[in-house]
Amino acid sequence: MALSKRAPVVLSIALAASLAACTKPEAAKPTVDTGKITEAVKADANQLIADFNAHDATKSVSHDAPQTLGMFHGAPNVNNQAEDLAATKVQLADPAAKVSVTDATVDVAQAGDMAVYRATYAFTMTDPKTRTPVTEHGNWLIIYKPLPDGSWKIATSMIADTPSSAPASEKK
Repeated sequence: MALSKRAPVVLSIALAASLAACTKPEAAKPTVDTGKITEAVKADANQLIADFNAHDATKSVSHDAPQTLGMFHGAPNVNNQAEDLAATKVQLADPAAKVSVTDATVDVAQAGDMAVYRATYAFTMTDPKTRTPVTEHGNWLIIYKPLPDGSWKIATSMIADTPSSAPASEKK
């Protein structure tokens, strides 16, 4: 009788031990190489600027994620690559269209699932009233996300112009 009372206990211990042996220890999370991501994002932003300045709308928009969101002052939001392509073609119809950036920085999330590119920009375009080139200055913020293929694409882009300084002769 003593054996039959102990059998369920022994069986339970054996079952628990076998389950413990099957359980895999939690895998260590891979270390995120934020430096590598920073360089990839900077390279992409630089190529985006080069593509825009080459007046290639298709290549410019190739830097977007499929459901990109663009927020630009004075214009309706763009909600995907097709809308961004249409807006970019309008901008690039202006032969004077050119962009440059300064003070570019990239911040990468520790998890490696997002990077933020920030810069000040100068955008030259033709003034529709005077038909002369004018340059707008402002801030540019781009949120990059990785795609399943490992590439980093623009999820959100925001541009905000900053007030231009009036020449001293115009200040009162």
